[in-house]
Amino acid sequence: MAKCVVLLSGGMDSATVLGIALSAGHECYALSFDYGQRHSAELDAARRLAAATLEHRVIRMDMGQLGGSALTDSRISLPENGGEGIPATYVPARNTVFLSYGLAWAEVLEADAIYVGINAIDYSGYPDCRPEYVAAFQAMADLATKRGVEGQPIEIRAPLIDMSKQEIIEVGLQLGLDYGGTVSCYQADASGAACGHCDACRLRKGGFEAAGVADPTRYRVE
Repeated sequence: MAKCVVLLSGGMDSATVLGIALSAGHECYALSFDYGQRHSAELDAARRLAAATLEHRVIRMDMGQLGGSALTDSRISLPENGGEGIPATYVPARNTVFLSYGLAWAEVLEADAIYVGINAIDYSGYPDCRPEYVAAFQAMADLATKRGVEGQPIEIRAPLIDMSKQEIIEVGLQLGLDYGGTVSCYQADASGAACGHCDACRLRKGGFEAAGVADPTRYRVE
């Protein structure tokens, strides 16, 4: 049975990717990151989801020391209405850092693949969520790893890359996922209840509406 590393944030997309990897029969190892984000509720969700994996590790780093993102710097306001250009929630080089850790652990485990839940359709416009980015990272991984130069490259798999939020939800429901236990909100409270207003909540709500199914997200009463 092939091993894989799954980057697991605790959100809807990463939960779906984990479900896809498990349904493919992989031995799954989950990797999450405590990187200085605004809340820990998503990590609590990741820990719950990781119960289905063989091992779960949480890498701690403080990307907030570098600033530049509303997700790691409380002085920067969170956007709630979408807009043009790359939003303030973009964390510089985040996916590159996360995938690099995933690549390192995959080599140690002798895993064949890394699963990541990035998406280029219903997303916030991040440059590191595009197919071109995945292809570029794959090329780097092939050149920069022992397995790559020995002809056994570790494959970067982004099965949601071309899916809408509606399609992602439909796939997850077919896999039997309970999205009520996932946390996508940029400013969820300690219990994981969502604000209902940020970009992440807006995209998530729209996906459930388009799929024609009840939204299981817990929202804060304001």
